[in-house]
Amino acid sequence: MKYHRKKGQVSYGEAIGIILLDSEAPFIPGDVANATTYDFPVRFQRVEGLTVQKMMDHDKSSLERVIQAAELLKKEGVRAITSDCGFMALYQKELREKLEIPIFLSSLLQIPFIGEIIPVGKTIGIVTANGRSLTEDVIRMCGINQVDNLVITGLENEPNFSSAFLDEEGFVDTEEVEKEVVGKAVQLQRENPDIGAILLECSVLPPYAEAVHRATGLPVFDFVTMINYVFSAVVRESGRGFM
Repeated sequence: MKYHRKKGQVSYGEAIGIILLDSEAPFIPGDVANATTYDFPVRFQRVEGLTVQKMMDHDKSSLERVIQAAELLKKEGVRAITSDCGFMALYQKELREKLEIPIFLSSLLQIPFIGEIIPVGKTIGIVTANGRSLTEDVIRMCGINQVDNLVITGLENEPNFSSAFLDEEGFVDTEEVEKEVVGKAVQLQRENPDIGAILLECSVLPPYAEAVHRATGLPVFDFVTMINYVFSAVVRESGRGFM
């Protein structure tokens, strides 16, 4: 087999590019921004000035820097680009128009798929970093027009989650955050017994997905389920096994 260089590319083998917020929160294993989360190499690119608060405020002033980050990731050979914030839905349309590779910036993009595989008449429960900020407009930026099958709860008033990831105080107590995330999911299920699946919107929530699944008994989707799925589509391998 012969391999050929790609002009301007200095490293190889990273199929998924991840645009990062300008955040210094501790990103633990299982988090989107922790490379050990994946069974394959990923490439990160931080966007200076793109803060958590700007995302919560739906501030699109960083658009050009986000586009530059995506273009740099593409130049370095990634085959698809995601992000570490579900509110990056704000940039989904523009990046799809600019780059000729798959763009899947928000975990919310999984909503139509989830809605089609759960039993008819069931709703989707969403646990988000900030329930006030996750508006219908943000959801529609993912090309989703049906929102009446969604029930949403936010973590913005949970002290441990908020201090670690919204206020960025520099540390995270994972046991306490897990209690908060599971508590909100269980409460959402109790108040909405017709929920058929749960989507963890925020990129820091996948480490707690197993605990949510165990507590609710429901299928749980998150950023990592989406990234793994896309990776399996853009990096195909020949069948292995025996007969």
